[in-house]
Amino acid sequence: MNFSQLQERVRTELLRRINRGTLSVSLLARQTGVGQPHLSNFLHGRRQLSLTTLDKLLRAQQLAITDLLPAARRGSGVLLSEQIGEVGQIPLVSHSVALFEPYIRATSVHRILEFPAETLRALRTRCTPTRRQWERFVAVRLTADDIVGMEPLLLPEAIVVLDRHYNSFTPYRGAGSTMPHLYGVRSGQRLLIRYVDFLASRLFLRAHQPALHAEILEPVGEETPNDLLAGRVALIVNEP
Repeated sequence: MNFSQLQERVRTELLRRINRGTLSVSLLARQTGVGQPHLSNFLHGRRQLSLTTLDKLLRAQQLAITDLLPAARRGSGVLLSEQIGEVGQIPLVSHSVALFEPYIRATSVHRILEFPAETLRALRTRCTPTRRQWERFVAVRLTADDIVGMEPLLLPEAIVVLDRHYNSFTPYRGAGSTMPHLYGVRSGQRLLIRYVDFLASRLFLRAHQPALHAEILEPVGEETPNDLLAGRVALIVNEP
């Protein structure tokens, strides 16, 4: 990892903390003694920081270089295990990690799930430049409360694999496809699995059961509508 890559990972981590509400630019300025305009320019990618300033940020936020390193994965988040053949290994994580953590730390992994690597490689990507820096695949488990309105597509304790490199509203199967678009969506601090339509800068979230009303989401502040998409649902495993 070179110095520019390190700065990008620090920027992404700080923005993640700001989005979660655990950090603000004013608080970071007080912690480091660095001016808010300077920090704001860095966070918006308009300038880089000196090594001294970067060190201040790391110390203030108790970040070590190892915290910014992704797990040892090859090929967009797919691990290939040579011992058991070509198998894609995907971390099962909490909903908050799936929504906010660009790089999956070992301490955040509940377990590793294995899927055919060839299936994962065949999936197409379409994402914003910032999201391209994130580790690609994560899996989450859904409780009975999480799947309300999505039965029988999703069952209690279902595991959903999210492709975080697909946060585009462009239909995955092409413009002529009538297949609904199923995504993981960030609603406040919650992860929702819903069909998503995009209209007039708003997200319309629909459940699997048509009797339920659609929920409308709008981006806040400098967010874009794409930021609200955690990723496309790539795989569903309804465990018995």
